[in-house]
Amino acid sequence: MLGAIAGDIIGSRFEWNPTKTTDFELFHSDCRFTDDSVLTLAVADHIFLGSDLIDTFKEYFNQYPNAGYGERFMQWASSPSREPYNSFGNGSAMRVSPVGFAFDSLDTVLEKARATAEVTHDHPEGVKGAQATAAAIFLARTGNSKQEIKRFIETQFQYDLNQSIDALRPQYTFDVTCQGSVPQAITAFLESENFEDAVRKAVSLGGDSDTQACIAGGIAHAFYGKLPDIISAEVHSRLEVPLRQILTLFCDRFSCR
Repeated sequence: MLGAIAGDIIGSRFEWNPTKTTDFELFHSDCRFTDDSVLTLAVADHIFLGSDLIDTFKEYFNQYPNAGYGERFMQWASSPSREPYNSFGNGSAMRVSPVGFAFDSLDTVLEKARATAEVTHDHPEGVKGAQATAAAIFLARTGNSKQEIKRFIETQFQYDLNQSIDALRPQYTFDVTCQGSVPQAITAFLESENFEDAVRKAVSLGGDSDTQACIAGGIAHAFYGKLPDIISAEVHSRLEVPLRQILTLFCDRFSCR
């Protein structure tokens, strides 16, 4: 999960100023946590404390109202509504990484990923994006090879993971849908040599950079293991204290440092 938040922070400065290269300063003074990190930690809070997920999302939104949420989520979170709004945006995938780290069977991971998505993103593509991301994280942390992860995601979710990042990059544009951003983020992980490389490749697509780096970073963390100390320290220094506390509690319990 720490890797997902690192990806969000690293990618944040490119969300509205995209880059098409992997050669950039990893942690710039403009890097910050966004709604990706806030809602990821809300899911972690929900899992760790057993809190009601809808209430938790709304509470975190109210605590961090300027983190950069999508318009439809903001409308939902600031309203009394407890009903989903049929979204297939990649918000369901960006926040799901704690599920992949917390549960010990693939069936449970898929069930819990669906549950975290459906409170807002109940469109089939919104659910699929969350499930594919969580499944990739679970498979990565339980010793599966990249080829095995790729095969499962392609078979189970019908995502096309055969186009390389170099082939995707020239024509790829900003896309906040699950179907238009999750497969590309998974591909960035599959082609990576290490955690940092996965995040750099995801950002270099020039799309929804913080979210795609968040997704790729979560999977890469699960696959490659403990993050470099310098990356971990940068993440912690950029989180506000309440967010840092739930991150530490969750990672201590579920060994996702």
